Amino acid sequence: MTKLIEKDDPRYFSQTCNKPYDRHYYKMVCKSKSVVLESWEEVQEYWWNNIALNPDMIVETIDKPKQRKGFK
Repeated sequence: MTKLIEKDDPRYFSQTCNKPYDRHYYKMVCKSKSVVLESWEEVQEYWWNNIALNPDMIVETIDKPKQRKGFK
């Protein structure tokens, strides 16, 4: 059996930054439908709740439009 790295080991990696990451939207696609989600947490929840019914489901990453500053 393979021994896993413990969380207190310096080689353990979980994330690079604690700030919210919001540069993308995520599109969940399967044969019957598709859904666009705004956060990775929503993607994970949707995946675990629906993968049994939609085993062909994939995740597409969509860049968010950049916010323009100034006058319109």
